[in-house]
Amino acid sequence: MSDIHKLTGAYALDAVDDLERAAFERHLAECEDCRDEVASLRETAALLADSVAVTPPPSLRASVLTGITHVRPLPPIVAPSRRAAWFPLLVAASIVAVLGLAAAVWQPWTPSDNPSLTVAEQVLRAPDAQSVSIDLGDKGRATVTRSKSLHKAVIRTEDMAPAPSGQTYQLWLQQRGDMVSAGLMEGGTEEIVLDGDAATASAAGVTIEPAGGSEKPNLPPVALFDFSQAT
Repeated sequence: MSDIHKLTGAYALDAVDDLERAAFERHLAECEDCRDEVASLRETAALLADSVAVTPPPSLRASVLTGITHVRPLPPIVAPSRRAAWFPLLVAASIVAVLGLAAAVWQPWTPSDNPSLTVAEQVLRAPDAQSVSIDLGDKGRATVTRSKSLHKAVIRTEDMAPAPSGQTYQLWLQQRGDMVSAGLMEGGTEEIVLDGDAATASAAGVTIEPAGGSEKPNLPPVALFDFSQAT
């Protein structure tokens, strides 16, 4: 930055790098106008800290520097003037506008707020996610994870033996004592979101059914995941 006077706003917000800070502090020792302006901006920033509690994004420093460049194209006028009285307020107003925008768009992250995550990823990362795992011996391992807040459950299988020829694995949710179909799977290593509202289910199960699935289980479950045992 060719005009060191323009660093007053960035310096007041501690938005300068080490080289800029060293150069500006040398200038500050010789420039009373800049000292007064920095003091005024720091008072404004202290007031903002009480009312705007956000973590600025990485782009904030560049935005502030760009705004200051446009607002103040000339160095401070040494002779007292009306401009010297209201200019710090103008810069402070620019900072308020930038921080206000940051407050509007910078929100705490939650899984369901991130559209780039799949439904399975949202369930697995949910704060209330709880899991039940079952070791199927030589048929592999299966884990069901449920998030009541998202009303969904996910089953993850590891090296699960494939269903016999002409048959398929069918997923179920136990709702008020009834087993309700929640989808089909092939076996192996998979990650599948169960159909239906898992928030009200007391358990999830896996059975072997004819290809295409059944309306109700025909055989005892290969695996039964009791949500009361979830951790």
